[in-house]
Amino acid sequence: MEDFSAGQKKKVLIAKSLCEQAHLYVWDEPLNYVDIYSRMQIENLIKKFSPIMIFVEHDLAFRNNVATRSIRLTSEVTARK
Repeated sequence: MEDFSAGQKKKVLIAKSLCEQAHLYVWDEPLNYVDIYSRMQIENLIKKFSPIMIFVEHDLAFRNNVATRSIRLTSEVTARK
């Protein structure tokens, strides 16, 4: 993987994660560096298999298509305003 691009590395890590059976998957910005075709494949896999996941992702379209619930976190400073 040493010679892989950042996107290729991310796809390998996502595939590895999904190949390991888990009660809960925790992903931090899984779509960083991933091309649009791969994003669609990841989205379809998640929708098909419905794993229990917590993820942080800034891609609103992906979140809206995949997430069943969304939690917005704000800093205490922002929350006071």
